[in-house]
Amino acid sequence: MEDKEPIPFFSKVTIEVAFALPSHQKIVILNVEAGTTARQAVALAELEQYFPELPIDTFTQADLGIFGKPLRDPATYEVREGDRVEVYRPLIIDPVSARARRAKTARSPRRADS
Repeated sequence: MEDKEPIPFFSKVTIEVAFALPSHQKIVILNVEAGTTARQAVALAELEQYFPELPIDTFTQADLGIFGKPLRDPATYEVREGDRVEVYRPLIIDPVSARARRAKTARSPRRADS
């Protein structure tokens, strides 16, 4: 019988934590312990040092996602090799209201100069 090589157990995983403002973004690459949660990864990324103008709860209380898919419970989701944890900013304006406002503006008749 052939001896099979043992499958290596990786105790660390490499991930990215991303946050963006309209003016700039930051992606922090981390090498974290297996079992680290998405919420813990955001804390480890120390994003507040790159965005000192924002309150800390922008990062500690934010909704999180992995590659554009929102996480239901970021405090229990364990990151996997290659994950990109995204920190979502709160919406300033409701998208439905914004669209309705744009549609109303587009429909309003324009006056012709006489």
